[in-house]
Amino acid sequence: MAPTLPDPIRLGAIEAPNRILMAPLTRARGTREHVPTPIMAEYYRQRAGAGLIISEATGISRQGLGWPYAPGLWTAEQVAAWRPVTAAVHEAGGRIVAQLWHMGRVVHPDFLGGAAPVSASATTAPAHAHTYEGKKPYEPARALREDEVPSLLDDYRRAAANAMDAGFDGVQVHAANGYLIDQFLRDGSNRREDGYGGAIANRLRLLREVTAAVVEAVGADRTAVRLSPNGETQGVDDSHPRELFVAAARALSSFRLAFLELREPTFTGTFRQASTEPVAPAIRAVYDGVLVLNSDYVGATAQAQLDSGTADAIAFGRPFIGNPDLPRRLEEGLPLADDDMATWYTQGVEGYTDYPAAA
Repeated sequence: MAPTLPDPIRLGAIEAPNRILMAPLTRARGTREHVPTPIMAEYYRQRAGAGLIISEATGISRQGLGWPYAPGLWTAEQVAAWRPVTAAVHEAGGRIVAQLWHMGRVVHPDFLGGAAPVSASATTAPAHAHTYEGKKPYEPARALREDEVPSLLDDYRRAAANAMDAGFDGVQVHAANGYLIDQFLRDGSNRREDGYGGAIANRLRLLREVTAAVVEAVGADRTAVRLSPNGETQGVDDSHPRELFVAAARALSSFRLAFLELREPTFTGTFRQASTEPVAPAIRAVYDGVLVLNSDYVGATAQAQLDSGTADAIAFGRPFIGNPDLPRRLEEGLPLADDDMATWYTQGVEGYTDYPAAA
């Protein structure tokens, strides 16, 4: 008999009381120095009923973070400011892991003192970057040099260790959505001719090395990875996504991670899917571990993925914005509240901590 969404599940070292995870959601409530703020503790505390909270994407370094007011994990001040957040979640009976983020070519030079961002190759992201002065066109990235990779891996190790020091229960490597690792994975953005480019095995190399570095820092049972198989994401695409992401999942399976999360959207927009054939079932066939699916699920469609055996748990994103008590609402069949898109990235409590729980 298939498990249900309210059933508990073990995610590596973490015992989750249900299979309704909170997906990472950028909310821009930090400071300009990327330090978490006190209202973030209340926001995450309100959502502690999730089986596991995956934090908003959190920068591993100055080089890797180009989103206004997003938090980081590379300074002592940032680590100290995260502690009340994780403590609030734990006091409410919850669990939380930090998502580790390097944005690669979608960091605007404004965040880097005018320096060019780094990517797999010298390419430019489409559309516009969010900056403190408003939206600006992306600028050309330079290719990350091979001799810079060790320093990048050190940044991941340090951020992972800092996350544990800040009280997180584990970390998730953000290897999805057109950010740095995804830029290395896909042949549309990776035009390298060295050991990090060309064949799929080479394009997987940075993902494997980053995962190994994070596992070294915090342990495999406290490490997760997020991938976004199939379709263009922020201008990053691949000519053979099924083959690429099945190979990536097979490579990650050997790490014995806490879980692998797949963001595979079915809608069009900034993150859009080019094919209607999902890759998740093929990944399920090769990935020997807990598999979490994310994007566009409601209660019935989420349960159907558990029933089919494709997923072990489901990560819900946007529904958690307006429904801090989402697990209860799904279990009891209560109506879901809408959220206000205009307040997604503002800096105040409106549209952040003022959504009530169901009566």
